[in-house]
Amino acid sequence: MAADGPPVRVLPTIDAAAGHTFIKPAKRIHEHGDVSEFLCSKAYVDIMTFLLQLNRAMFPAKLSDGSIQTWPLNSDAVEYSAPVRQLQQLLSKLEAILEEAPPDKGPRRFGNISFRRWYELVESRVTELLEECLSAEILQRKSSNPDGPTAEAELKAYFLGSWGSPQRLDYGTGHELSFLAFLAGIWKLHGFPQSTSGVEERAIVLGVIQPYLELVRTIIKTYTLEPAGSHGVWGLDDHSFIPYIFGSAQFAPALSETDRVPEEGSLPDAPDPTGVAKATVVERERRGNLYFSAIGFIYDVKKGPFWEHSPMLYDISGIKTGWAKINKGMIKMYNAEVLSKFPVVQHFPFGSLFSWDRDPNAVPPPSTAHTTYAPQSRSSEIPSEVPGPGTKAPWATFPPGPPSGSGTAAPWATARGPISGAGLPDTSRLPPGPMAPTRAPWARAPPGPTAGDNSPKGDVMTRAPWAK
Repeated sequence: MAADGPPVRVLPTIDAAAGHTFIKPAKRIHEHGDVSEFLCSKAYVDIMTFLLQLNRAMFPAKLSDGSIQTWPLNSDAVEYSAPVRQLQQLLSKLEAILEEAPPDKGPRRFGNISFRRWYELVESRVTELLEECLSAEILQRKSSNPDGPTAEAELKAYFLGSWGSPQRLDYGTGHELSFLAFLAGIWKLHGFPQSTSGVEERAIVLGVIQPYLELVRTIIKTYTLEPAGSHGVWGLDDHSFIPYIFGSAQFAPALSETDRVPEEGSLPDAPDPTGVAKATVVERERRGNLYFSAIGFIYDVKKGPFWEHSPMLYDISGIKTGWAKINKGMIKMYNAEVLSKFPVVQHFPFGSLFSWDRDPNAVPPPSTAHTTYAPQSRSSEIPSEVPGPGTKAPWATFPPGPPSGSGTAAPWATARGPISGAGLPDTSRLPPGPMAPTRAPWARAPPGPTAGDNSPKGDVMTRAPWAK
């Protein structure tokens, strides 16, 4: 880990004195090719800047006396500002509305129609809810254009987009992205105190984002919402992604204010990543860590061996170089599997807070950007032969399993990329295309354990049985 790194990049706030024109957010991503434009936009830069700003804040801190301060959930070391507490009240009000829309008792495996009633109630009260929990100075900030909307119109769009789709009765990472944009929009409007680096960011993650994730999990279980745009076994998680980013940061090596973000290593007492496959470890760690809290929810809603229902997370748990490596890979994967995927970002609206305008420093996207629903072929890894008649699986023609001796087949485990070697990267120069392969890491492997083999079953083994 190198010292005297570059200054931490922070999401800029709006200069009220300079004037600003708010715009009612509108859909701009209509087809796959539009994703490449999004990845060159100012909105993309702002989203990544805010995400990385929050991520850095969740790394343990080196204190002046040589000790290390960690940031577990419910940490007494984190003080919540008035805006954070107001947002907590907002989440509590949304949870209370669940009682007004009890789930329909009719037989239904997925997508309880009562979710539409809950959403309608929230939508009908959204102005009142936001006014109770956000200051008038933020919500009623006027446009330079006297006929234009106020800031409320923009914040409202991202807030309502944070809870799932009442039409499709689903929830996924696109809705999670909308909530991240809602918080980033408040930041840009001076809605959070500009305090010492990392202080307010930690409060946002622990005091707002984690309660949001817990509320969303309650909503998913209450209304049995389907995963939105799920990649199936290609996906990291059916519903969420950012807890894996912030949670891996919690277990990474400690930083001083001038240190670069490390690429490898873990806190000395951090649990081994393989613990995700052990129910007792998950139950212990989920109380204090976002990563394990998300894993714990998977245990709550899915049955069977972890490696079977969550192969991507299972494979990532085999990484030997620590939580910092996992954190770095999760950021790359977020670019590839969330921000670069048409089914995820197609509903994201663009206004003035998150602008469709092209960022002047954007790197033009490659012509083969992975912006479709399923993984795309890469000539260096996938043979050109058409799959035989026995299967239509996109990964069926991959060459045999990962290199011998590899602890994991995670596609980014040994990758070198723009995030490599840097602390908080200059997000305006992040490549606009995918930053990690979009195929499942187990795609190159032979079929799973069969009757009569010696592969451990269940959670006895912490490395995928096919990763030999």
